[in-house]
Amino acid sequence: MTLTPQEVSRSMQKTFRKEIYRRFLLAVRRYGLIEPGDHIAVCVSGGKDSLALAVCMREASRYGSIPFQVSFLSMDPGYTPENRLRLEENVRTLGLTPHILFETSVFQAVDAVDKSPCHVCAAMRRGYLYKEARKLGCNKIALGHHLDDVVETVLMSQLYGGEYKTMMPLLCSKNYPGMKLIRPLYLVRERDVVRWVRFMGLDTLRCACRVTKSETGGKRKEVKALLHALEEENDSVVWNVFHGIEHVNLQTVLGYRYRTGDTVHTLMGQATDEEE
Repeated sequence: MTLTPQEVSRSMQKTFRKEIYRRFLLAVRRYGLIEPGDHIAVCVSGGKDSLALAVCMREASRYGSIPFQVSFLSMDPGYTPENRLRLEENVRTLGLTPHILFETSVFQAVDAVDKSPCHVCAAMRRGYLYKEARKLGCNKIALGHHLDDVVETVLMSQLYGGEYKTMMPLLCSKNYPGMKLIRPLYLVRERDVVRWVRFMGLDTLRCACRVTKSETGGKRKEVKALLHALEEENDSVVWNVFHGIEHVNLQTVLGYRYRTGDTVHTLMGQATDEEE
């Protein structure tokens, strides 16, 4: 399949402007994700989310009001030849240049991990991406996590981790000073990304690790199914959870903690009867 640059641009600027591109721009403005002079490594795994992000970032760099530069960065963590070819074909189809592809042995290392393999995999991938992005002269990396990922993380942390937290739209790296991580699809629904991929006729890459190949597919798949079931009864469920993390009332929680430097502060909530 061959797509012209005009067709790719039109898909975001026109056809999916309301569902994806406008929400992408809103997240960029609301959370201050892109600043003048940024050089951002857009991390392209070949999956649906990273491809949508890549097109949005390219459109913003070309036609947006903020001057910044993008490079498209892909990591091969141990893909099969078929999956690597699919990644490269998607990059060519969408005309993502300049594109840098580097190899690692992440999948091989994670195969030896029994506890929290997804967490280990994500941490290793992020470290490699920061390192390669810095080589390119970038000061930020952009990942394709969307609103559904954010909400799923909230529920997973509560149900399986015993804490209340989620993905943040912007993070400062501790191990790579001066580097930041941004999530510009923070306000975009996954179902709209799926619709865009189908509209474009893309054969996207899915995670090929042993966890997602397993019968259960991991806890995230279970939480995703739970949210889908709840949305059948109330289509505001996902947005309600998201708005909940935006409006936390510290006077109505039992306790919370925050970090300043290397010090972690733990406080207990105090409420009056007016709060209940």
